Amino acid sequence: MKLDTKEYERKMKKSIEVYEETLSVIRAGRANTAVISKVTVDYYGSPTAITQMAEVKVADPKTLVIQPWDSTTLKSIEKAILASDIGITPQNDGKLIRLVFPQLTEERRKEIKKSLVKYSEDAKVAIRNIRREANDKSKAMKKNSEMTEDEQKQSDKTIQDMTDKFIKEIDALTAAKEKEIMAI
Repeated sequence: MKLDTKEYERKMKKSIEVYEETLSVIRAGRANTAVISKVTVDYYGSPTAITQMAEVKVADPKTLVIQPWDSTTLKSIEKAILASDIGITPQNDGKLIRLVFPQLTEERRKEIKKSLVKYSEDAKVAIRNIRREANDKSKAMKKNSEMTEDEQKQSDKTIQDMTDKFIKEIDALTAAKEKEIMAI
């Protein structure tokens, strides 16, 4: 009986999705609605995402416009953005909020690149942990005589190939984001 690798592949894909989500939130000097996707506002006692209470759109490459459906929430949205860690001061004109993305300095680009390397390494560690979990499972199955040594080696090879594939994907995503950050 061979090790069922589908579960581990699903876990690795989930790690990639989490990494992609992390990358989408990194501010690269360009207006991007994903930057405020995690910012929540206290709306009648419950934390609500800004995207659920306002129209959020990119007006131009450097400006994000937030137009609440309920104008009484404008101040709350502004406070939530100020309290968040996105690092952009909102401009409130009484009807909508503008977020103007500043041009990235060389120093800021290098900081972002450093944090990108850290996020990339965290994602790779998550993938390797899943590989270790799968390898431990195949060793246990071999020990319990649920699989032969050849089946264990084949399972380990399959898991390693999967690990290599997902680590290459992380490297490609990281390179693309670095290029985006350095090109601005």
